[in-house]
Amino acid sequence: MAERRPKPQVMRLTDAAAMRIKDILAQADRPIAGVRIGVKNGGCAGMSYTMNYAEAATPGDEVVEDKGVRLLIDPKAIMFLLGTEMDFKADKLSAGFVFSNPNQTSACGCGESVAITPISSDQYPAG
Repeated sequence: MAERRPKPQVMRLTDAAAMRIKDILAQADRPIAGVRIGVKNGGCAGMSYTMNYAEAATPGDEVVEDKGVRLLIDPKAIMFLLGTEMDFKADKLSAGFVFSNPNQTSACGCGESVAITPISSDQYPAG
């Protein structure tokens, strides 16, 4: 019988991203189970990242615990996000979460949408 290899962690957070998410969740007006991360079709490059409060995990979510933060990865987004690092950057004119995704092949000039090539299912075993 073949030995099953462990699944790789879908996403990881920088210290700055974890700290910012903790700050945001501490100000929430209701109990939050974590932050739901996904991708959606749209924008000039084809896709964009999504982040929302999650009051509970849903069936199929990939739960990632990193640096004291719980991320709930939309099951339809796993193959697009595998290996992604999420950071939080702030400068004089803007602040926001930044995704460093090895599967991203291009981005639009405004930075709001990206093109992502999903990994193959043999790189991320189900279950």
